[in-house]
This record gives sequence, structure tokens and C-alpha cells, in this order.
Amino acid sequence: MSIRWRLTAWYSGILFITLLVFSMAVYGFVHLYTYDELKSRIQQLYNKIEPVLIFNENGILVVAPDRSSAQRMEEADFYVQTFTYSNRLQWWSENMKLRGLEFDVPSISKGQREQGFKKTNVAGYPFLIYQGYVVEEDTNQIVGWLQVGAYTGTAEKTLDRLQSILFTGSLATLIIASTLGLFLARKSMKPIQKVADAANQIQKGTDLSVRIEYSGPQDEIGRLIDTFNGMLARTEGFYKELEDAYAAQRRFVSDASHELRTPLTTIRGNVDLLHKIWAGSSEERPNLDEETLRQMSVEAIGDISDEAKRMTRLVTDMLSLARADTGQTFERDPVALQPLLEEVIRRAQFLPRNAEWHTGDLAVLNGVYVEGNRDYLQQMLFIFIENAFKYTPEGEVRLDVILYRGQVGIRFMDTGIGMDKDEIPHIFERFYRADQSRGITEGTGLGLSIAKWIIDVHEGSVEVVTKRGEGSTFIVWLPVIFAPPLE
Repeated sequence: MSIRWRLTAWYSGILFITLLVFSMAVYGFVHLYTYDELKSRIQQLYNKIEPVLIFNENGILVVAPDRSSAQRMEEADFYVQTFTYSNRLQWWSENMKLRGLEFDVPSISKGQREQGFKKTNVAGYPFLIYQGYVVEEDTNQIVGWLQVGAYTGTAEKTLDRLQSILFTGSLATLIIASTLGLFLARKSMKPIQKVADAANQIQKGTDLSVRIEYSGPQDEIGRLIDTFNGMLARTEGFYKELEDAYAAQRRFVSDASHELRTPLTTIRGNVDLLHKIWAGSSEERPNLDEETLRQMSVEAIGDISDEAKRMTRLVTDMLSLARADTGQTFERDPVALQPLLEEVIRRAQFLPRNAEWHTGDLAVLNGVYVEGNRDYLQQMLFIFIENAFKYTPEGEVRLDVILYRGQVGIRFMDTGIGMDKDEIPHIFERFYRADQSRGITEGTGLGLSIAKWIIDVHEGSVEVVTKRGEGSTFIVWLPVIFAPPLE
């Protein structure tokens, strides 16, 4: 158990005992005062009663209070009952007759033990009764039993309410005091907890920029926090440069290995084609005439040359790509989209794939330009195409275009594995890959993040529609420049 919890437990325990003693004292005092006063009044009235022997309406001798005493009792809301032992007749005050009440009367032998005050229930109502023998003065003989009672329901209800108030108030006070005690204990221990948390973060190596905020007095805790913050500042300064250099190197290597793979794949595809044409067996060699074979070879060599040049440019520009987060941009010129997409589509057929590759009509792009960088636009297109091939083990990958309100939409559709909607906000983060593809599909998770940076620099946007098991659709929107149709 932490120190703040122990302090709170101690405070709460002391407060609980104090409240318990106080509540018991208050309840006992009120209970004693209420019943002592009532007992005093009952006994005073009992002593003023003068029981007499009278004959009732049937001519039978009964013990009854004198008229003035009975009237005083009824006016004070007391209940009077007498019992004559000789003929076992009872006399009741008018209020007892009206309510149909009757007190229990002991025998002469048991009456000695039951003289005095007694609490009882009569017809479900609580009463406090003072009772005793009626003795004839001349003969000193017991002739009857006199009982004077008072209804105590109101007093008991008051005491019950007081008990509830004391219990509820004590419980509420205990809860509030415990909460405030925990708050004050936590507040007093917070600076030390901050030191412990910061030390724990440093021990785990998660964040060296942590500083402990403290605005209290410069006591022992204040001096400890100042010393600790100074140590953190020096430690952060020692490791910041090393950490930045390592992060830049790691980003550079990851981006380079990813981006150089696409041109290398195209070169390898063309080399394999040339090998089949000129060094393969007769079964593998296409059944074409020499002129056609020569034309295919020239195109393949041209692709190889172009990709080698692009690799050189990519290596040169890789450092600027690694600094994309700093806001670095590149020069942009008008780029014709139709020839760019036609060239990308032709080269895409050499990429490794299992899905069928289909393209839409590109005639709508005749005369449509975008202001950008051809190499980076080509790089972005290959990223989306290769990504579609990669996550479509079977089915179809399709590319088509849309013109809408001064923008061109390049749509990449596949029928691959797709993904969940909650993954869409993360797919453009560096190194992020959908859980389903981790460890199955080859890649580093950098392609879409680089493509998103290229789109942002070209002042474009990207839409994503996907469903797990049904495929994904990416639409890249770029602002266009319209020019006269191409010849």
C-alpha cells in the first residue's frame, strides 16, 4: 500500500472513531433527556392522583381516580386505567375508551415485581406506563392496581430520525473527509511521484525530454526536483544528436531499399524477356519475326536505360525524401498525363503479379496536364500499382481515370484482401502495415507514406474505399492544367 493510501486510512480511521463516539453521545443524551422528562411528568401526575372506592352504575364497588384527577390526566393526554382485585372490574379514562385501549394487569403476587415504569405495546402502539398498587388507608389492604401511561410513538420516531441523521451525516462526513484526505495526501506526495515517474521513463529509455513542473517552495523537495531536471537536461543534450543521426540513417536506408526495388524489378523483367528472346530454348522463344523481336529488344533496352537513369535520380533525391517531414519540396513543371500513364501501364505489366491487369480508356486525358515532377508522379503511380498487385493474390487490378471539376482522379481498384475501416487512418503512416498482412506479404510499409507525401506536394488528395475480403479502391485527385489536344 502506498504512503498516500496509508495516510488516508489513518485519517479516516481516527475520524470514524471520533464520529462514532460523538454520534453515540448525542443519541444517548437526547434519548435520556426525552424519556427522563416524560418519566418525570408521568410520575408527577401519578402521585397527584387520589384513587377512591366508588360504586359504578350497576352498584358495584370499583377503584377509580377522583374526577378532578381523571380530568387532569386526559387534558395532559395521559391514559389512566384502574383495576379492582376484589371483583376484577376495570375503569378506563375516556381517551382509552375512545381508542379501545387496555393495559395488561398483573396479579397481586406478580404486581410487586412490576411496579414502576414499564415499556409496552398496546394494540400496536408504544406506551410508557407507570403503575403500582392502590392501598386502602384504613386497613392498609391492597384493593386495586393503578396505571398511568403516555404514548411514546412521537418520541421514538424523533429518535429514529435522529439516528438516521447521525448515521447519514457521519457516513457523508467520513466519505468527504476521506476523499479530501486522499486528495491532500496525493497532492503532498505528487512531487515525489513525478520524480519517480520521470526516473522510470529514463530507466525504460522512452522519453528524455520529460521535465518535472514544480511551483512550490524551495524546500527539500524543490531542490531535489531542480537537481533532477538539470540532470535530465544534460542527459537529453548528450543523446539528442546521436538519436537524430541514427533516426536519419535508418529512415534513409529504409526508404532507399524500398524505392530502388521498383526500378530493379522492371530492369529484371526486361532482362528476363531479352534472355528468353535471344538465349532461351526454341520452346521458350516467342514465335515472332526478326523485326518484331528486334523492336521488342530495343524497347526492353530502352526501359532498362530509363530505369537505370531513374535509379540514379532516386538515389540523388533520396536524402530530400528522407527530409520530407521538414517541408522540403521539388521543382514542378507541366506534365502530360496521358503519355505518363501509358508508359506506367506498359511497364507495370512486367511487375510480379498473380492478378489480372486491366486499364480503362485514357483518351479523356488527351491535352490534360498537371503541374508536378514526372519522376515523382511516376514513382507514386508505381507505388499504388505495386501495392494492388501485392495484396491481390487472385482476381483483378484495374486502373482508370476520372475528370471532375478541374481535377483528375486516377483510380486504382483491386479485388484483393482489403482491410477494416478502422485501419484507413493509419495506412499512410510510415512503417504501418495492416495486421492481416504482417509476416505474410513482403514489404516495409513505406510505400503509401511516400506516395502520400508526393500527393501532398502536388496539392492533391487521396480517397480510400475498402472492405476486408472484397478489395480496396484508391483515388488520387490532382489539380489539372488544360492544354490543346495532342496531335
